[in-house]
Amino acid sequence: MMEALFSSFSAVALAEIGDKTQLLSLFLAARFRSRFAIIAGILVATLLNHAASAWLGAWVAQFIPAGWHAWLLGGSFIVVALWLLVPDKDDSEENNLLKYGAFVASTVLFFVAEIGDKTQIATVILAATYSATWLVIIGTTLGMLAANVPVVYFGAWLMERIPLDWARRAACAVFFVLGVLTIVLGAR
Repeated sequence: MMEALFSSFSAVALAEIGDKTQLLSLFLAARFRSRFAIIAGILVATLLNHAASAWLGAWVAQFIPAGWHAWLLGGSFIVVALWLLVPDKDDSEENNLLKYGAFVASTVLFFVAEIGDKTQIATVILAATYSATWLVIIGTTLGMLAANVPVVYFGAWLMERIPLDWARRAACAVFFVLGVLTIVLGAR
């Protein structure tokens, strides 16, 4: 059961490096003073989005033949590794949501940004792989917070010191190794 929590946390925390939601976190932190409201919005949006994704994954799991889970999870890690090499762009716009404050803007913008994102897809696959759906939801949510909370507080400082391209490549390498290990160890 702890494997589901750890894998979910690690997958999302790593996949978020250089993701558009980190750019969104930076944008929101520059726009609003209330760091707590931004983080609360990220939490609520992620819980809603990843809960729906995990329940979808749990439902899909009943259709996956026995013995395919390691291949599915390992393969998805490798696909995410390659996806990480494609940089996201900041597609957030100044819009009417900003007038409702940090919490509402963060919640809605994060929820929408996560639709079809690699972490949402990873959540579906993780929930299809592990029977502990709630641990997947908790792990992916904590992974999202681990990747974005530092950006809310220290984003400008981090952007000056850590090249985004380097961070993306390092995350790619880690995901690739995790994917290969998952396949090799799961095939035994």
